[in-house]
Amino acid sequence: MAGKKGNKKENQNEIIPENAHIIGAGEVVSQPITQTLETNYMPYAMSVIMSRAIPEIDGFKPSHRKILYTMYKMGLLTGGRSKSANIVGRTMQLNPHGDAAIYETMVRLSRGYEALLHPYVDSKGNFGKSYSRDMQWAASRYTEAKLEAICAELFRDIDKDTVDFVDNYDNTMKEPTLLPVTFPSILVNANTGIAVGMASSICSFNLREVCETTIALIKNTEHNVTDTLKAPDFIGGAQILYDRDAIEEIFKTGRGGIKIRSKYVYDKSNNCIDITEIPPTTTAEAIIDKIVEKVKSGSVKEINDIRDETDRNGLKITIDLKRGTDADKLMQKLFRMTALEDTFSCNFNVLIAGVPRVLGVSELLLEWISFRTECVRRRVFFDLTKAKERLHLLKGLAKILLDIDKAIAIVRNTEEENEVVPNLMIGFKIDKVQAEFVAEIKLRHLNREYIIKRTQDIENLKKSVEDMEDILSSKSRVKRIIISELNDVIQKYGKPRRTEIVFVSEIEEIEELPEIPDYPVTLFFTKEGYFKKITPLSLRMSGEHKLKDGDRIEQVIESTNSEELLFFTNLCQVYKSRVSDFDDTKTSVLGDYVASKLEMDQGETAIQMTVTSDYKRYMLFFFENGKVAKIDLSSYQTKTNRKKLIKAYSDKSPIVAIKHIQQDCELVMQSSAGRLLLLNTGAIAPKATKDTVGVSVMTLKKGQRLFQVRDYIEGEFKKPYRYKTKNLPAAGAVLSAGDAGEQISMVKE
Repeated sequence: MAGKKGNKKENQNEIIPENAHIIGAGEVVSQPITQTLETNYMPYAMSVIMSRAIPEIDGFKPSHRKILYTMYKMGLLTGGRSKSANIVGRTMQLNPHGDAAIYETMVRLSRGYEALLHPYVDSKGNFGKSYSRDMQWAASRYTEAKLEAICAELFRDIDKDTVDFVDNYDNTMKEPTLLPVTFPSILVNANTGIAVGMASSICSFNLREVCETTIALIKNTEHNVTDTLKAPDFIGGAQILYDRDAIEEIFKTGRGGIKIRSKYVYDKSNNCIDITEIPPTTTAEAIIDKIVEKVKSGSVKEINDIRDETDRNGLKITIDLKRGTDADKLMQKLFRMTALEDTFSCNFNVLIAGVPRVLGVSELLLEWISFRTECVRRRVFFDLTKAKERLHLLKGLAKILLDIDKAIAIVRNTEEENEVVPNLMIGFKIDKVQAEFVAEIKLRHLNREYIIKRTQDIENLKKSVEDMEDILSSKSRVKRIIISELNDVIQKYGKPRRTEIVFVSEIEEIEELPEIPDYPVTLFFTKEGYFKKITPLSLRMSGEHKLKDGDRIEQVIESTNSEELLFFTNLCQVYKSRVSDFDDTKTSVLGDYVASKLEMDQGETAIQMTVTSDYKRYMLFFFENGKVAKIDLSSYQTKTNRKKLIKAYSDKSPIVAIKHIQQDCELVMQSSAGRLLLLNTGAIAPKATKDTVGVSVMTLKKGQRLFQVRDYIEGEFKKPYRYKTKNLPAAGAVLSAGDAGEQISMVKE
């Protein structure tokens, strides 16, 4: 609050401001923010929502509707083109915004701009391109336009009271509140807008599919729209990465995202990639700028040059490749890094009876059907009213047929003009409207031939009136009319899809792998879960391995730096890694503790290491209960770069040994009872499920368990057949006297 500062007498020569006589002028008054929002901001917000940014059920915002209606009243639906400046000037009678805003709106509706699947404005001249940021449209004084043929479906029967009309902003003319569109234009052409606190983003769909879906919904309101409406369709083509769950979510709720990927071709002769179709959410310049940025930063090294070769034939971005570059792999990388693959965010926010509502596709089409039903009923009622009026006049005219001379005599013998109509009413027993109609007939038409021709229409009008009254009383007939009109639209304006549908499951994602130097290494894995990677040169120059007390080396594998590693853990999980993820080291260090390196769970440790490059051959899992699981190594291969797989093997019995076999071989299984079984792994059938409990191989008595599994050394048994069996499971055999001495050192825990 502002107050007076003291009681000092004002200077007599002080200049008094002009607004000094206004009470409260110049004072700073405190006001609650909520009151400010309600009185100042809310009216503005409502104006933006209702009158600017959110489309209505006919598919148009007020600015679109005003331009198209102005062009319709100018006769541009059937006539020739008019200068755009003239159209803009005439539109200002309905739209008080500046000419630049009106012209830009008209440009976005035009065929030349290429933003709509079915443009409404037939343009001539430079109207720019929606896919170009820098290709601007020419001034309105240079371009010309008229309405496209499809606009006949927007204004059909608009003069038959199908929609309401209101005064324009200065009450000098009327304009429609909606257009009586004969097809669901709200879904056929893309429409976006940002209001205050809400927005709308409606993607475009194929006209034929939308109309067929609407027909199906008219016949059955429970129709599943995904059966007939496959996916959005964009003027720029490109590819939709079809995810059925995402599409169904959008169709159900009106919200969600659709991934759109650019189309390209590889020109082998020139070693270049030509990108010809891009998502509608970006521009050619934005894509080029991003690719140049990635090349400069070193993220992309396969490109020699990139340029915009867009011409009269349409969009074209050309990328020159370095020799030996795989075009598909490069494009996979660019899809991830740039807007060559982008997401169209859907928000089907529409004004329904003045209320913004986010609707799914079915709800939106059902609202349109209700709107169109009302339009058809109003049109039929209008025609019915006109037909009844015409029929009433003709019935009065028919009575004159009985005595034309009498009608002439009444007119001739009437002294005053204003008595003609009453005298005709008395003479022929007709009402005032009929008498006025008869009185206005020209003298040349007072002949039997003229009157008979006019009265012949009475029977046809009676049939038409009965038919229209039946339509108004029958919902099914109104539905048939709407279906017939939709079929006409399909026949006249239906086009094939532009956007290709590609199922996500069919896309072969090429995993981008960093360049890994490949060289031979020797891998060491210890019982306590330590890992070492040592080059041959370093290994030759090193001494003994440094290990923790009580630890020992369990596995020694000669490999290369590019191969993959699988670490199976004590918690039935497997962690995937690469040899290159570990640093080269020496024997004089402990090495990497795998559980820490791969961030394993609490209490988890690696118990077995497997090395592979192709995920071929088998894994064998031996359990204490005598069961063995044989799993194809490819079961652990994944398309994505997943680091951890759960349920790597069964947890129903404690694990005794894990082995990776290159081919079927013989292994020695030993139980806690001292029995040995010589097993050929070819006798075990592989399983598809990783965590299978396996098959019974060694029969164990109560209290016994599988104790040890090791490779069979040729010649270690004098009579190996003693430990073999034809049928599994088997108990195995106790060591013979001849074999016992040789085995004592081998049976150690």
